[in-house]
Parts: sequence; structure tokens; C-alpha cells
Amino acid sequence: MPSAPASSTSKTDFPWWLAVAVALAVVAAIFVAASDLYAQVFATVAKGIGITVFVTVVAFALASAIGLGIALMGLSGSRWLRQIARFYVEIIRGVPILVLLFWIAFAGAPAFVAAWNTLTAPLQNAGLLGELLVRDVSLLWRAIMALTIGYSAFISEVFRAGIQAVEKGQIEAAKALGLTRMQRFRLIVFPQAIRTILPPLGNDFVAMVKDSSLVSVLGVADITQMGKIYAAGSFRFFETYSIVAYIYLILTVGLSLALRALEKRLRRQHEE
Repeated sequence: MPSAPASSTSKTDFPWWLAVAVALAVVAAIFVAASDLYAQVFATVAKGIGITVFVTVVAFALASAIGLGIALMGLSGSRWLRQIARFYVEIIRGVPILVLLFWIAFAGAPAFVAAWNTLTAPLQNAGLLGELLVRDVSLLWRAIMALTIGYSAFISEVFRAGIQAVEKGQIEAAKALGLTRMQRFRLIVFPQAIRTILPPLGNDFVAMVKDSSLVSVLGVADITQMGKIYAAGSFRFFETYSIVAYIYLILTVGLSLALRALEKRLRRQHEE
């Protein structure tokens, strides 16, 4: 028996999974509000939401900017730029995020401080600049830089694939109209590529929300770190990490729904 067309199925398929998820979230919220213990755990863990959001947004914005630059280098006409971009992507993608986090925090940051002090030594000797110390580079920003570098390699591949998906005929037509390389990218390539780029880019954003929990190994006071501190002091591991998982689920599922709505809006505008 032939199956129904995908388009009609997508219009009539009610999102029961979402209804069940919302119902469970509401029940969990009522339970947390009614329980003094869970309410206390939630109040403590929720203090880390701001740090989690800040780390994710800043690291993702920086990773997207760097990733776009690496993607453009990989698509340039210069063989050396292409080789540098490929080297960066393959090396960074081969290092686990947690290992990269430790390396940036305890090896990269001291090396950066030493290089900075060497380069600015004349200014320091003249009294125009003070000596930079390792402790001046906060663990929060070391964590952000590690996530930025780690995700920029993956995001660059997303941008590269989206840009290459644009039909070459349209680029040739833009050249015939006399548009410069920057104008072609801004007016022709990127507006079409973004529809291809957005879904995997959104997936990377959701993944970064979850991977931001790794910054807790550096003592950064995010959701996971606040949960670790509370659980270590109260020995309420089940209650604490249930709340931690609940908050992350609210963040990631809500973000996924927002990105899906944005994708549908862009698709609808394209069809019109």
C-alpha cells in the first residue's frame, strides 16, 4: 500500500511527542514548586543559567565568525589559504572538546600570556603597560575560547557545504552583471546558502548548550557546577542531577522548537 506524500503527512501529523513533553514538563514544574527540597535545589542550580547562556551565546557567536572565515579561506583561489583552512579543520576536529578545554586553560593561556609579555616588553619597560599575569585571564574566558576554537572547525564545514550548494550558474550570472566578489557573496550566495546552513548550524548551537556543561571542570559557575556544589554538600545526588537534567532539557528543547519555527518561516518565504 503506497504511503501518503511527505507534504500531506507533515501537515496532518500532530506533534504528540511535544504534547507529552510539555505535559511532563508542567507536571515536573508543579512537583518542584510543591516540594521544599526540589524547590531549594532548583533555586540553587538556576543561579548558573546566566553563565551557561552567556558562555553559549558568546562562544557560538565567535565560533560562527571564525568558522565563516575558515570556510571562505577553504573556498578561496589561493592554494595556501585552502591548505591552512584544511589543516585547521582536521586538527581541531580531531581533539575532544574536553581535552581542548584543559589545553587552552592550562597550556594555551600561559603561553599566550608569555607571548604577550614578550611582545609588549618595550611598552612595559616604558611604564605604558603593566605585566599580564596568568591569573588575569579568567577561567570563564579560557572556557569560552576553548569552545570557540573547538566548534569553529565544525561550523566552518557547515558554512562551506552551504556555500557550495548554491548553483554556479547564479554566480556566473552575477559575474556577468559586474558584481564584485563581496557583492556576489552578500547579495547572491549567502541569502541562498543560509537556508541550507541554518538546520545544521542550529544543531551545533543546541550541541554547544549541552557541551557548555564541560566548563564546570574549570570551576566556572554554570548549571552543572552549581549542581555539583549542591550535591557535594547535601549528598542529594538524585534530586540535584534530576533538576540539572530538567533545566538543560527545557533549554535545548525550547531552542530546538524556536529554530524549527525559523526554518519553516524561511522556507515559506522562499516558496512565496
